[in-house]
Amino acid sequence: MIGLISATAAGAVAAQRLASAWPERTRVYEGPVRDAVGRAFGECEQVVCFLATGAVVRLIAPLLADKGTDPGVVCVDEGGRFAVSLVGGHAGGANALAVEVGEVLGAEPVVTTATDAVGVPGLDTLGMPVEGDVAGVSRALLDGENVELDLEIAWPLPALPPNVRRPAPDAPAERGGPAIVVTDRVPAGGRVSGPEETPGAGDARVVLRPPSLVVGVGASRGAPADEVLGLIEGALRDAGLSLRSLAELATVDAKADEPGLVEAAARLGVPLVTHSAEELAAVEVPNPSDAPLAAVGTPSVAEAAALVGGGELLVPKRKSERADGRPAMATCAVVRRPARGRLAVVGLGPGARDLLTPRAKAELRRASVLVGLDQYVDQIRDLLRPGTRILESGLGAEEERARTAVAEARRGQAVALIGSGDAGVYAMASPALAEASDDIDVIGVPGVTAALAAAAILGAPLGHDHVSISLSDLHTPWEVIERRVRAAAEADIVVTFYNPRSRGRDWQLPKALAILAEHREPTTPVGVVRNASRPDGSHRLTTLAALDPATVDMMTVVTVGNTATREIAGRMVTPRGYRWQENPEGAE
Repeated sequence: MIGLISATAAGAVAAQRLASAWPERTRVYEGPVRDAVGRAFGECEQVVCFLATGAVVRLIAPLLADKGTDPGVVCVDEGGRFAVSLVGGHAGGANALAVEVGEVLGAEPVVTTATDAVGVPGLDTLGMPVEGDVAGVSRALLDGENVELDLEIAWPLPALPPNVRRPAPDAPAERGGPAIVVTDRVPAGGRVSGPEETPGAGDARVVLRPPSLVVGVGASRGAPADEVLGLIEGALRDAGLSLRSLAELATVDAKADEPGLVEAAARLGVPLVTHSAEELAAVEVPNPSDAPLAAVGTPSVAEAAALVGGGELLVPKRKSERADGRPAMATCAVVRRPARGRLAVVGLGPGARDLLTPRAKAELRRASVLVGLDQYVDQIRDLLRPGTRILESGLGAEEERARTAVAEARRGQAVALIGSGDAGVYAMASPALAEASDDIDVIGVPGVTAALAAAAILGAPLGHDHVSISLSDLHTPWEVIERRVRAAAEADIVVTFYNPRSRGRDWQLPKALAILAEHREPTTPVGVVRNASRPDGSHRLTTLAALDPATVDMMTVVTVGNTATREIAGRMVTPRGYRWQENPEGAE
């Protein structure tokens, strides 16, 4: 929850704008400001104060306890010009919140955290629990010192600065220099349930805990949550594994509602994932048993549930121990799941920076490897973090880019494969996913398509059923394209043509227009948009009979209306065609 606090009428108006934009995320605090700040500080994860920064500093100073638990605080000035991340930039999420507040209020986000200022990822913002000397290692990153990267577990990380280096496998281990260690193991004497002891001065070391461990659990009916938790914590402790790397508990479907398992997962802060008995019975395990076979239909629950996704069995099945000497009611097994590379297929939109989605920006900054067409890379090069490896190529190398992106992900990298518009529409998603198998994680990031960007410029030509058809016969035989154009013409569907005409391919657009003309009037509106949303963009509205195909090129999309499409006040409009058109009073 985000607490909103103001002291003046102008501040109250701005606070209400945020409350209206985020009704489920915000709470407005009324009353004396000092009391409101105190209540919000104790009740909210984040606080936005519409006050001067000096006033807020004095108000929150007595309340500050620990940056790991204090809420993030953002200040917005009286004029709504700036959203200042005051405290809790990373741990409290204030830096990201300042950006969000700025987007809603039109304010400039002010972030002074050193790593953010120079584009270096904060070690406490990588989506993993972090332990150790974060400040010391961050300072070394910023100062250009050599920082050793020790990947005990290969896990996809964002781009790190060039001064972060992974030593050669046969290089002698060096002690004492700053280091980033990615591991799920606990050093001898370290604590499992909380942060390990902070390294001493001169040994700046940060440990990142990837979510690499899956604990399979089995339980008798009525097994207490404390017994389940004690078993899990003991198994990890004895194996020298960190509880902070626990990704999930896994069990059989029949135990999905077992109260002790549900509560244990909730207290550990991980999901309880279930699998069918048939699925678990197919998993080969070292310690099958007749008891679970008779009870739930599989010879193994704990080991099979942990191993169902593959991985290394670190702790074979073990039973809980009860102080009263009664039979154990829970079993568990621990597996380190295989590290999986990450492939984000990112749509960049039609070209305008303000049509690039926040999610796309986040994925670009999360990637350590970027793969894309050279001209698209140039559009977003400034958004990449220092150290991002860029693999760019020219036109006509789509399949090569797809193979490269998948290969990099299979090497355990965090990869962003970019395409214009939406990456799934005439772009890179389909060749990449055709190449990929289930050994990597694939994330699709939607983008604004050229058809949608053009439609917004033209008016509302896509107000009813519509279809997009590429006229390029590079990947599709013309006979297939022509059949699709005829089907759209006969069905009276609005058509947007992609790749309508090039220097070496100039007859397809006239042919497609002639097919449409067999079913539509010569006066049917046609919208022509070139470089939609870009500074050199242009558009015009014409008709099916008047359109000159010679004025169209590959940077253009052509939208042909249906028999109901009209030009209204210079805009291209296709009615929705529902009953409310005949009865405007009943319109939605």
